[in-house]
Amino acid sequence: MFVKIERNYDAMSLKAAQIVAEVVRAKPNAVLGLATGSTPVGMYQALIRIAKDEGLDFSQVTTFNLDEYEGLSAGHPQSYHAFMWENLFEGLGLREEQTNLLDGMAKDLAAECSEFEEKIRDAGGIDIQVLGIGGDGHIAFNEPGSSLAGRTTVVALHPQTIADNARFFDNEKEVPRRALSMGIGTILDARSCLILAGGKGKAKPWAKMIEGPMCSQVPASALQMHPWVIAISDKAAASKLSNRKYYKHVDRERADQPVLPPWIEQPQLDPRRQAFAKV
Repeated sequence: MFVKIERNYDAMSLKAAQIVAEVVRAKPNAVLGLATGSTPVGMYQALIRIAKDEGLDFSQVTTFNLDEYEGLSAGHPQSYHAFMWENLFEGLGLREEQTNLLDGMAKDLAAECSEFEEKIRDAGGIDIQVLGIGGDGHIAFNEPGSSLAGRTTVVALHPQTIADNARFFDNEKEVPRRALSMGIGTILDARSCLILAGGKGKAKPWAKMIEGPMCSQVPASALQMHPWVIAISDKAAASKLSNRKYYKHVDRERADQPVLPPWIEQPQLDPRRQAFAKV
């Protein structure tokens, strides 16, 4: 895991946007895994600026979103469909057919989840998965206790998650109690992961993810087993890390090294693919 500590939220957001932009430059038809919530908004704003200022073309990319609330239509103002179009898709000029989001109104939710997994496979897998971390250590909507090998499924939201997300609704009672979410196993299949955290409120789960033991009670800790994770935070979120000086030292010493794994452009180099081939 490559741990990067930026001075503030804006610097963190810019660094993350530069990394996603580098993926698209290296692979114009990249498959991007995207997240919602307040944390990635700054990154999305910076990515739109980069696209406009540098003429970076997103017309060939494909996107997959981590999750969606059950019971909210795509047109609902608090749906993640609406969030993505407002905060990223429209700004990048994406076409609807380039985007893939789970349908919280699907009649058969299990089938919707299975089909979503199939779409990811058909697209060739996700090149970079953007993630945020919840106050209880969740990634996507994989709450504490979730399987570290789970696939896309219907999940029950933790009371803390419901309370945290109430700020986006008129009141807590309006927050859906269930959602459709990529599983941790689905996330770990991505060729690279980019996880972000900002503010003191994320300091405790951030430290557990990076320096604590891997366990289902801190779902984000499963990222310790991924071969290429970039973890970027501001100073506040990094405040409980024990090895801050070391992470900064490593970041300086690796400044001339590629920020992306070689298997973004050459999937055959992915060490996990080689292992699977031997089974």
